[in-house]
Amino acid sequence: MGTSANEQDSGNDSYVVVARRYRPRDFDQLVGQDHVAKALQGAIETSRVGHAYLFTGARGVGKTSTARIFAKALNHPGGPTSHPDSESDVAQAIDSGEDVDVIEIDGASNRGIDEIRSLRANVGVRPSRSRYKIYIIDEVHMLTGAAFNALLKTLEEPPEHVKFIFCTTDPEKIPITVLSRCQRFDFAPVESSKIVGRLREIVEAENSTAEDEALELLARRAAGSMRDSQSLLEQVLSFSDGHLTADQVHAMLGTADDQRLHRLAQAMQARDAASALIQVDEAVAAGVDAGRLTEQMLGYFRDLMTASVGCDASMLRYAAGSMHDSLVELGQQWGLQTVLAIVGLVDETLVRIRHSVHARVLLESTLIQICHLPDLQAIVDLTAAAQGLASDHSEKKNAINKTQPSSVGAAIATGHLTPASTPPTAIPPGTAPPAATPAPAATPAATQTPAAAQTPAATQTLGTAPPPASTPPPADHPPAVDSITSAPLSDAELHSSWKQILDEMDPMTATLVKAAEKFGVPQPGTVELTFPETSGLAMSRCGSPQNKEEIVRTIARVTGRQLTVTLVTGTKAPPMQQAVAKPKTQNRMQRMREIEANPMVRACIDLLGAEIVRIDTPRS
Repeated sequence: MGTSANEQDSGNDSYVVVARRYRPRDFDQLVGQDHVAKALQGAIETSRVGHAYLFTGARGVGKTSTARIFAKALNHPGGPTSHPDSESDVAQAIDSGEDVDVIEIDGASNRGIDEIRSLRANVGVRPSRSRYKIYIIDEVHMLTGAAFNALLKTLEEPPEHVKFIFCTTDPEKIPITVLSRCQRFDFAPVESSKIVGRLREIVEAENSTAEDEALELLARRAAGSMRDSQSLLEQVLSFSDGHLTADQVHAMLGTADDQRLHRLAQAMQARDAASALIQVDEAVAAGVDAGRLTEQMLGYFRDLMTASVGCDASMLRYAAGSMHDSLVELGQQWGLQTVLAIVGLVDETLVRIRHSVHARVLLESTLIQICHLPDLQAIVDLTAAAQGLASDHSEKKNAINKTQPSSVGAAIATGHLTPASTPPTAIPPGTAPPAATPAPAATPAATQTPAAAQTPAATQTLGTAPPPASTPPPADHPPAVDSITSAPLSDAELHSSWKQILDEMDPMTATLVKAAEKFGVPQPGTVELTFPETSGLAMSRCGSPQNKEEIVRTIARVTGRQLTVTLVTGTKAPPMQQAVAKPKTQNRMQRMREIEANPMVRACIDLLGAEIVRIDTPRS
């Protein structure tokens, strides 16, 4: 972990930055890339060293450092070893970039075909003092297509004394012909806990102290990059008095602390937009950039999302582990669906901020939007409950239908029979009941007509409601089927069966039908539902093929009649009567009362806790 001799300038006071002074110098000091270190050490110990390697990963995770360590291991004075001596002349020359046999090339500035041709010309020259001539090409994806093509032949059949190590942050830009000739190692982002441990070692080596929260903030901000975390640490060390605090880190980074973010989220959950804007104003006054605050909010709601689905504190990436219980509580108050919507809103705002100079205005408008979000979780739960209710109702109807014989169901569908579950057909006053005709004599089955094939027992079961068990019906005088089905449905029958019709109807359809102000039988074979002018939406929904079919089917099932359903709007009163009965122009309170009396509106108010905010009159 100490500083190399070449990096300590004894002749002058030149300063070497922390990231270089504490760069890993052997495989044991390599942090967070154990899988790569183990593989390379195994290749050396088993003499399976390839001729070309590709190291890929994000910035600052140790790609170039590993390439140097691997070069030191291969060119070790005593022969290739998995534990090179970092104090040897060769190792120190490699660390300082001055070794003649280890050539580091910047792919971004040496990307043309001329540079690659020069490399090919020098490949045949044997190393000066080491076993291998090693080429480390950083940011290799920046090479041109012609340069890659010029490199292919050398890469495919290099001399025995040449090794290539390519480093890149974007392997997708490298031609597949090059990738297929390399052994690829993917470097993972370094875990925050390992970054914190390494930073603590550096702080102790610098004779300083630091709060754990301060180091955690630096590690989270580095986002898996060890080099970035060390650069940030050096910034804080430059103006601290030997003790690093979380406040110093926030001041240096221009970020808000976890408690401020939590207070901001609580204000939004309470729908207190004014308090939320005050929190933003205080943060900006303390030196927090509005764009940076938006980024922190996205990270905060990401952690809130993970806490809402049951993840423990180890899954938090942007908030301290001590915030987990508070996040769980806030997530329960908000609901998962609302939290997901907020994540989308904040992310969209962050994209807009990157293309705008009015970051604070966009942030504040987003906070107000979040304060006025509806309770999305309640809506999702309500929808699920309604679907479950409809599914239970459908299963109940299917169970009832399965208990009836198939021939009986067919008879009901054609309108020839009345279900036994319906009340007996009402006989208009002053009309004698139809005379029962004796059952025809039994004939062989081959000579029976379809109508005569109905047995007296089936006719009795489905023709009228069965009398009490104590007075069984006479078997030789069943009522005639045609006389029951041909009788028209009266208003009295419809009104007496209406409650049962609504009970057996699909719940969602029944809610729409209840909006009708009256119903009746204006003419034989037709049921008319009259809707008030204020229930135009319910009327149009009832008129949809699916809902209308459900209404007709339920009426047929209850009354035994196949009827046509018509939907009409209530007629307006004559001009003189309308002027007397009701003012031409309603005031707002009258209009509000009528809307609140609407069954659909009432259901929304009761189930969602909603309120009527504004009344818009649609244009004709």
